[in-house]
Amino acid sequence: FIEATKMEGNGKLTLTGQLGEVMKESAQLALTLARTHVGFWADKFNFDKTDFHIHVPAGAIPKDGPSAGVTMFTTLASLLTGRKVDPKLAMTGEITLRGAVLPVGGIKEKLIAAHRAGINHVLLSEKNEKDLHEVPDEIQKELKIDFVANVDDVIRLAFGIECPKVPVSPTAFEGHDTNDISVR
Repeated sequence: FIEATKMEGNGKLTLTGQLGEVMKESAQLALTLARTHVGFWADKFNFDKTDFHIHVPAGAIPKDGPSAGVTMFTTLASLLTGRKVDPKLAMTGEITLRGAVLPVGGIKEKLIAAHRAGINHVLLSEKNEKDLHEVPDEIQKELKIDFVANVDDVIRLAFGIECPKVPVSPTAFEGHDTNDISVR
């Protein structure tokens, strides 16, 4: 469970809930991705004059890892769009600056825990589909599981919003494949 709020400020991000370094990085990445990807939803929304606070409850319990990246992004998207996320929807996945949703570990344990918590719909990276063989059939039958490749898929499934494709100038990445502009 992740909470977020926004208030007048100067672009600061506050994180609470005893988060480890990797989870803090995921939160910063989620905000950066929201700024570059979701900004088109909020006409005249000024990130430079807004502070964000992300809180992961159960502050006495240390939390770390990249698995909550997609959830942090979705929480911020909810805040920016004013659309609520169904409380029976859960998700897990690491995100990249380009909006890809990467696979994470512990899928069997996460799906069993989601089922026990009363969740009925889960979003997973499409690359985690191979991990379903470890999940008991009775759990799989009671969960709707959708596989996502990127945050556009997440936004569509979580909010029913189709993300417009942002045109890229053909000369913007001259000499580069515009389908893959990351450095490996």
